[in-house]
Amino acid sequence: MSHPSARLTPAARLLVERIEAGTTQSEVARQMGLSRGTVAKWWHRYQAEGEAGLVDRSSRPQRSPRRTAAKTEERICRLRRSTKRGPVFLAARTGVPPSTIWRVLKRHGLNRLSWMDRPAGRVIRRYERTAAGELVHLDVKKVGRVPPGGGWRVHGRGSARAKQRRRRKRRGYTFIHVAIDDYSRVASLEALDDEKADTLCGFWRRAQDWFWSNDLAVDEVLTDNGPNFCSDAFSDLLAERRIKHRRTRPCRPQTNGKAERFNRTLADEFLYARVFRSESDRRVRLARWIHDYNCHRHHTAIGGPPAPREPTTRSNTRVATLSPVSDSHPISPSFLLDIE
Repeated sequence: MSHPSARLTPAARLLVERIEAGTTQSEVARQMGLSRGTVAKWWHRYQAEGEAGLVDRSSRPQRSPRRTAAKTEERICRLRRSTKRGPVFLAARTGVPPSTIWRVLKRHGLNRLSWMDRPAGRVIRRYERTAAGELVHLDVKKVGRVPPGGGWRVHGRGSARAKQRRRRKRRGYTFIHVAIDDYSRVASLEALDDEKADTLCGFWRRAQDWFWSNDLAVDEVLTDNGPNFCSDAFSDLLAERRIKHRRTRPCRPQTNGKAERFNRTLADEFLYARVFRSESDRRVRLARWIHDYNCHRHHTAIGGPPAPREPTTRSNTRVATLSPVSDSHPISPSFLLDIE
């Protein structure tokens, strides 16, 4: 696909309109800084297919007569699973160049050993629910509060102001409560002052109401074994709302991987990627970031931003658009996710 500033974007290919208006192909080529052959190519495509002919096509050839034979590819994959060795070793066993072996392994999803279960030799398929709302991951991210005027990231570690702050009493922490849907990856969060059970219950009430306002009914929640998640208050709240509570096994953060990955994205793209002048400044900018995450940021696992991803089985749920929350709803500014 051509980039937006290219000379021959699909919009710019309407050079055919100039030709239809009576301008010669040579003159159009001179006006647009193109070769005569390029203009003729798009003109002939337009004549044969109409505007559909001006759309980008795949550069993949229709035939690949020199592609590695299917039996050879099967043997390479079989050796990869049994020996767990790299392209150079497999090249000596099969007589195929290492570069070709690497392309074969990539074509079959075997190019990274970290993607394979070592004892079984099978590619690991990460779990994912089939519809939005079936499972929501909950977690709490603990970060230090930003002092007024900014911390050491603003003034530097060796500055006099930073040394003076180190001698003072610590300012404490901010607890970012996170709820992320397993299927759509739509997330809601709030920056709160603690992670106690009562605070967690208040966050979940607001988060579930927001999910519900966007036609996303929550069936189950998945948490770790923290005391706030295992508290009677939180269990009673889930029972009251008829939501099943699942917990991860001890020392197994992979089970709650969607929330753990979201926390890493939050840290890499927001918490430690920007400079904040105060805690309130960070919380206000957090609202803008979560809006971009939900509505604009491309998620490689689902092929696009989380918000537009439609459920596959539950037709009564959708996450196509995120409606704004009313002003009367008691939600902090960092939770508002309204879309223009």
